[in-house]
Amino acid sequence: MGRRACDGAGLLGAFRAAVANLEAHVDEVNALNVFPVPDGDTGANMLATVRAALDEAEALGPAGSAERIAAAAAFGALMGARGNSGVITSQILRGVAEGLSGKRRFNALDLANALDAGTKAAYGAVAKPVEGTILTVVREASAAAVGAAEQDRDLERVLSATVDAAHAAVARTPTLLAILREAGVVDSGGQGLFRLFQGALSYARAGAASATAPDAGPAATAQPVARTAGPARAGSRAAPSGRSVLVAGADEGFGYETMYLVHARAGSDLDADAVRRHLESIGDSVLVAGDRSALKVHVHSERPDEVLAHGLSLGALSRISVENLDHQARDVRERRAAAFAAEAEDADAAVDPAAVTATAAGPAGGNGRLPDAELKDADLAPLAVVAVAAGEGLAAIFRDFGVQRVVVGGQAANPSTGELLEAVRGVPGREVLVLPNNPNVVLAARQVAQLAERPVAVVATRNAAEGFAALLALDPTLGASANADQMTEAGRGIQSLSITAAVRDATIGGRRVKAGEWIALDPDDGLVAVDGDSEKAVIQAIGRLRPGFELVTLYYGADADLAGTEVLARHIRDHFPSAEVEVVHGGQPHYRYLVSAE
Repeated sequence: MGRRACDGAGLLGAFRAAVANLEAHVDEVNALNVFPVPDGDTGANMLATVRAALDEAEALGPAGSAERIAAAAAFGALMGARGNSGVITSQILRGVAEGLSGKRRFNALDLANALDAGTKAAYGAVAKPVEGTILTVVREASAAAVGAAEQDRDLERVLSATVDAAHAAVARTPTLLAILREAGVVDSGGQGLFRLFQGALSYARAGAASATAPDAGPAATAQPVARTAGPARAGSRAAPSGRSVLVAGADEGFGYETMYLVHARAGSDLDADAVRRHLESIGDSVLVAGDRSALKVHVHSERPDEVLAHGLSLGALSRISVENLDHQARDVRERRAAAFAAEAEDADAAVDPAAVTATAAGPAGGNGRLPDAELKDADLAPLAVVAVAAGEGLAAIFRDFGVQRVVVGGQAANPSTGELLEAVRGVPGREVLVLPNNPNVVLAARQVAQLAERPVAVVATRNAAEGFAALLALDPTLGASANADQMTEAGRGIQSLSITAAVRDATIGGRRVKAGEWIALDPDDGLVAVDGDSEKAVIQAIGRLRPGFELVTLYYGADADLAGTEVLARHIRDHFPSAEVEVVHGGQPHYRYLVSAE
């Protein structure tokens, strides 16, 4: 990275260092949960998001211009975004790409303006922005960058001002959010963003080699983490290089899947639309992404030789892959579909910076949406449903409700925007409802609603119990949007509790919690019960629910068993004789019980 100007290679190196620095601190960021629960995943979600962004940018290589590298990163982040922190990070990168549009190289003021555009995009992605979060950090960091750039044209000094402001903003987050102050932590998303900025600065100062050091950069010597005590999280395991979230219900048999990269011959241009039209005439699930010099191609067909022959007629081929999908195991097909969705699906925006403007969603000049899979109109039902489930038992219940596609994932394994989009594209419905069943999946689901070709509405369910209640209110005679309102209301009509073991000492709502104690969390009221015995914690929590419920359902998780849950059910009946109690296998990780009362 030069002192007064930066090209695409420098931007790629800085971003690579930023990702490495976040990876070195991912457990630190995961540990900054307000609640002492075992599934803190903000760092893992941010890391998975920026890894996906880096993969797209790396595909262009250091020869790419600054605008192309930024646009590729924005598209990769969009498709790979996991969790609310990941979605907001993807929007920051989208704004940065908009700010660098048309620039082969950029200077300090360009960088500052791009960060300011990232701030605006991030705030625009959140319906009700809350200060004391990652939004505050990016706003104050970008403001510092603008102020510095107006006084000094040195890129390193502008980045240094950005990092210092981010550091200070993170340290101030507990003064803006009482819940952070009481829990003794700073905002986790803001800390993750600080680590990204810090890694980029370390690259600017000393090259990429220093970026992976756990305490790289000056800000690390006074890191703003107020509390990181407790066991190391499994956050880094939630964002491996391969995909950990599978899409249930993959199609059965596609012939051959052919993928390659075609490079235009010297003096000639590639026409993505023409290539797409031809491939659609000989195959299905066609995805063509790129620009006039290179295109990524993906197609399912019975004649891969014809697909390859067409590519050879256009130019030189590389990264060729041909797979017989009929001979692949179902889980392998699912992994490949999810991976392609996040890495290459209609990646026009990854190589055409104009496609990242407005929504960073689709081809330039289009409607900002990605095309759905080819489905015959006669095969489409009026309405289809996609649901996210965190356990095999919960997933089976959703399928029993008639949900056409279940994305297996949840807390500590949030599905990406790309994976949700792939699920939406695969269901046979003219309109689609998405049930995220987790507050940390809602923003990604709403991004899918903006990207998909067909109408998609999000039912903002916060757990599987709310999802089941919402499905009972589904009216097949209404469209997705009309259903979403009444289903959301139905989901919120039940009372629910999540029971898990605390992973560290904490104070929540004035109540002291010790590591190892069982805590009951209400999605509205937060912590409602604490006890050293999980059964007592459940009964205490149920006793704090609004009276009048007639049915209590216990969904037991992966660390519970049927016999123990039946004993708990009998004790609940003893304490609440007017309520019927049902026991259901949920299989959810991290939470011993999910309880619903209605």
